[in-house]
Amino acid sequence: MSLYSAGIEEVLAKYSVSASAGLPSGEARARLERQGPNELKAKKKKTLFQRFLDQFKDVMILILIAAAVVSFVVALGGHDAKEFFEPALILVIVVLNAILGVAQESKAEKALDALQGLSAPHARVVRDGAEQIIDAVQVVPGDIILVEAGDFIPADARLLESASLKSEESALTGESVPSEKDAAEPVEDGAPLGDRHNMLYSGCSVTYGRGRAVVTATGMDTEMGKIAGLLDNEQDTQTPLQQKLAKLGKYLGILALIVCAVIFAVGMIDGIPLLEIFMTSVSLAVSAIPEGLPAIVTIVLSIGVQRMVKKNAIIRRLPAVETLGSASVICSDKTGTLTQNRMTLVKAFDGDSGVMEDISEQNSPVIRTLLRDAALCCDGSVVFEDGREKHIGDPTETSIVLAAYKNGMPKEKLNADFPRLSELPFDSDRKLMTTVNRIDGDNVVIVKGAFDMLATRCVSGDLEKAREVVDTLSSQALRVLAVAVKVIDTAPQVPTSEELENGLHFLGLVGMIDPPRPEAREAVKICRKAGIQPVMITGDHVVTASAIAKDLGIQLDGDDAITGAELSAMSEEELQSRVRTISVYARVSPEDKIRIVKAWQSQGEVVSMTGDGVNDAPALKAADIGCAMGITGTDVAKGAADMTLTDDNFATIVDAVKEGRGIYENIKKVVAFLLGTNIGEVLTVFIAMLIWRQSPLLSMQLLWINLITDSLPAIALGMEAVESDVMDHRPKPKSEGIFAHGLGVRIVLQGALFGLLSLIAFWIGKSATGVIEGGRTMAFIVLALSQVVHSFNMRSHHSLFKTGFFSNKYLNGAAAISVVLMALVVFIPPVATVFGLIQLSAPLYLEALGLALVPLVVLELSKALGLIKHHK
Repeated sequence: MSLYSAGIEEVLAKYSVSASAGLPSGEARARLERQGPNELKAKKKKTLFQRFLDQFKDVMILILIAAAVVSFVVALGGHDAKEFFEPALILVIVVLNAILGVAQESKAEKALDALQGLSAPHARVVRDGAEQIIDAVQVVPGDIILVEAGDFIPADARLLESASLKSEESALTGESVPSEKDAAEPVEDGAPLGDRHNMLYSGCSVTYGRGRAVVTATGMDTEMGKIAGLLDNEQDTQTPLQQKLAKLGKYLGILALIVCAVIFAVGMIDGIPLLEIFMTSVSLAVSAIPEGLPAIVTIVLSIGVQRMVKKNAIIRRLPAVETLGSASVICSDKTGTLTQNRMTLVKAFDGDSGVMEDISEQNSPVIRTLLRDAALCCDGSVVFEDGREKHIGDPTETSIVLAAYKNGMPKEKLNADFPRLSELPFDSDRKLMTTVNRIDGDNVVIVKGAFDMLATRCVSGDLEKAREVVDTLSSQALRVLAVAVKVIDTAPQVPTSEELENGLHFLGLVGMIDPPRPEAREAVKICRKAGIQPVMITGDHVVTASAIAKDLGIQLDGDDAITGAELSAMSEEELQSRVRTISVYARVSPEDKIRIVKAWQSQGEVVSMTGDGVNDAPALKAADIGCAMGITGTDVAKGAADMTLTDDNFATIVDAVKEGRGIYENIKKVVAFLLGTNIGEVLTVFIAMLIWRQSPLLSMQLLWINLITDSLPAIALGMEAVESDVMDHRPKPKSEGIFAHGLGVRIVLQGALFGLLSLIAFWIGKSATGVIEGGRTMAFIVLALSQVVHSFNMRSHHSLFKTGFFSNKYLNGAAAISVVLMALVVFIPPVATVFGLIQLSAPLYLEALGLALVPLVVLELSKALGLIKHHK
């Protein structure tokens, strides 16, 4: 007999578990050891050696290896041992590059694994008679699990109890409508999976209701596990930007081959020895290939993702980092995201004296009396653990209790001094709560509730004035409660509303609100400055939502606030035409969120959307950036989102956008730096061959420059702090390329400057020493040092005098290492000889240093004249 057709007691007996107490912790650990973790077997990961070999699949790397092999064969026919150094250096650098690539892949893989762990599903189980939350991978057969709307189902399970339970099982059954579940429904043996209404299945989600179930299968034994081989859920972590850069590398390779062919033809015509032409062509190929570009971009993205984790934003998909920089609309929930999600008493009005006060720690005696009586008529409480407030009970009541506490009236002391004799609990029909307390020898009836309901039961007090105050406070988005009292002779044993809630004296009003987060107001200002439109979407009343939105600066003069009903009455065309003027959507359903997202997207905007519920998942997927709430969010919402906020804070979204923009800017800096230097190297060799029929740089010299003075500073540039004005500019359009706004032209011009300086250095060195080695030494020093200097230029579009020459400690270190390694090659005679360099006179070294500093002067002048500036 199958588990779904067996009775509940049979299933429990099979797994030796109590439905109420669950498994003992020791037994659960033992089963985990026997059964293994509750997870699908991942694709077999490549070995370290396989990943190492993968580094050599790039066409350009293969060209370098081929050049090295040919050079090595040529060297075998020669008589000078030094001829072996060049091919050996090429191979060493290619291998080093491969090792760096593998190391970076491993680091990125570990980082992504860690991030996936941070957002991994959890399960609610009953063990040792108590409810616990554990990682889903630790669930074992026999565990009693508890599920409710929004939860992922951690394993296959037989229902023990259910209440209006529905499960989304389309991944298994193909049914788009959630399946209704019933623990008591009998199921025939052999029933198809979709008809097993007393079973829950791993990988599916609960869309409605709640249930208790006993786990029957985990990991590969689940229904999902049985078809795991047919599914491939692995995400491609290569971002669109990386794909574009990979294409760029291929284009550069093709360009290099064309230039090589031209040089080869010129050399053959001029009768230059074949070996010399070949080695020159190798030099060109080396100079054109930005070997470290893909790895460096991955490093920059990984660093950015780790930075975001520290700022409470977990990025689940790397492409989201790029998209964040383009976000132009942020649609945010109100409660808990823009507000503190904690009702706070802010106003109190005494009906007898007409006194209205803000709540403080030293309110007047009449307001203190009002707070005392209101707190006595509350069941909620506030406790303090390790200096932190913990609110227990209804948020409305705990706000009153906290206000009384601030005025020196803790709830415990009030209950002791003025004991409760009788009570009528809150009722949604009456909208009132009543207690009878012994106060100063009298039996005092205290009634609190909605003013309209309470006013009709009062026989004394200034109700007209109170009505005006209610209107005023309500217009300020405050929730208002009224308090009334009367004295009775004896407290009734069986209290009734008729007896206690009539003939009352109106005492006063208290007003409370879920206050905006202090940081949200500043975050909205930053959004406005950055050209990002903030939009509030909430299930709250439109008056409350509008008041909070105006306070935060989300709703400006001329902006509309509409309700879900008004939204439903709009056609798609009308919504699209009005969407830019609507900044607040109140009383909307999660389904309405999709319409709002698509309306903004139809205007060409990049939309970020927050959500926490099951029904928010489609909107989160539809948005360009889906942001799930880490605290209140359901597993389904987190699974659909690109980003999870671990603090449910609007300011965190803005921080993430800022970080995203910073990461994109850093990648642009890295690309511009590497391509500029490579273009300079190509032009140096190509033009020198056309003019002098001699290469000013050997391939091993170019390889050393690419490895030492290109890659190290480039990585450091990727770690540049986000610029202070990055949020002063409008968002980047999705369609905008990396070379937009003249960056491509600037890269070519900067490359031309490097080429010109290197050629001048080659001519000076060759003329001064009378040998080509002197020219090459001079060109080598100038090209290498000018690139190190240029890395500082690339830090910002601002002058270095504004950003600070040495404020990037990573670049300082990278530059120092590069200069020291260059000095070792240039000034240690045996090493210099191997690299084809010679010792120069002191004036020539000074001239080389002067030429290397030219890019700094040129770029600073360009920035001062406004030729280089950030596009707003």
